[in-house]
Amino acid sequence: MIDQQRLSKEFARLAAINSPPLHESSIASYLAERLQRLGAEIRFDSAATAAGGEVGNLVASFPGNGKQVEPLLFSVHMDTVEPGGQVEPVLRDGVFYSAGDTILGADDKAGIAELIEALEVVNEQDILHGPIEVVVTIAEEIGLVGAKHFDYSMIQARYGYALDTEGVDMMVLQAPGANHIQIEIEGLASHAGMVPERGVSAIQTASLAISQMRLGRIDHETTANIGVIEGGVARNIVPQKASIVGEARSHDPVKLQEQTEHMLSCFEAAADEMTREIDGKRVRPEIHAEIRPDFPSMSVDENAPVVVLARNAAESLGQDLKIRLGGGGSDANIFNGHGIEMIILATGMTGVHTHDESVAVADMVQVTELLVEIIRQA
Repeated sequence: MIDQQRLSKEFARLAAINSPPLHESSIASYLAERLQRLGAEIRFDSAATAAGGEVGNLVASFPGNGKQVEPLLFSVHMDTVEPGGQVEPVLRDGVFYSAGDTILGADDKAGIAELIEALEVVNEQDILHGPIEVVVTIAEEIGLVGAKHFDYSMIQARYGYALDTEGVDMMVLQAPGANHIQIEIEGLASHAGMVPERGVSAIQTASLAISQMRLGRIDHETTANIGVIEGGVARNIVPQKASIVGEARSHDPVKLQEQTEHMLSCFEAAADEMTREIDGKRVRPEIHAEIRPDFPSMSVDENAPVVVLARNAAESLGQDLKIRLGGGGSDANIFNGHGIEMIILATGMTGVHTHDESVAVADMVQVTELLVEIIRQA
């Protein structure tokens, strides 16, 4: 049923197109032409203006061919992480790898290739289906930017599938929400060799706070991380300023709030401990915190129609579609936040965001078969 050679060529063609976040015009042009040839009406939204990118999110709408059902939505993203550049995909023993010092781009080009091949098969076999909508977002890898700025009035579907997680025979129904945490600390500069006692170190304050912080895996639902620390101007100056960027994630909104407040309290406690009396004045490091929601949590019930459809399609093929708890954010978080019930399907990719990224052709075939069966049964 699946043309393995055509699928492989499609993936290789996609992987070779450079598409870093906000610089996706080349792949967007290719996808617009490719999906139009499959019978889609192509439109772009204005997300490029809001995000500062080259092109907006792509919407491909396929009319139904006689089946009177609700529209079905598929979501993929067109950007890849760095280091990208001139990706050279190579096929060894049925598995695609990158030939050089770049990522492969299976995240998310495996999903795009699988979806294109599924649509090819649906056309070739004249499979009855209702309306199908495809959204290909920009800048997913730098904070789900395209999905956040997507014009949701451009689609009618109320349920669907995001093709964007590792492995095969997996679906993600739950994924955490996240808070972006940025802290600016202002201490007091002084010469570190001559009069260090007249300074209050912003970096030391940050270090003290982080040393008291719960980080990493907090529990089965919650994680936290400090990812960026910057500060100081010279080795012999007590640093006056430090900037810290981190995050908290949890499937439970209450736990997310508690973890965020805990991290902030560590900075305030560190500022108290670093307070000094200098020239008769009490000097306490200033803590300026910016907390903003990065993406909402998602939770789709196991008995929801979108889940039942995927499970029934898998069973028809003899596939055992398992449920996996998500740990990262994806466009599906944002779609669910807009009232569109969406789950995440695995695409066969492994080792994403590394030079060891790969995807097996056999796994892409299996995923494509599932997509065709979902469309057939929808």
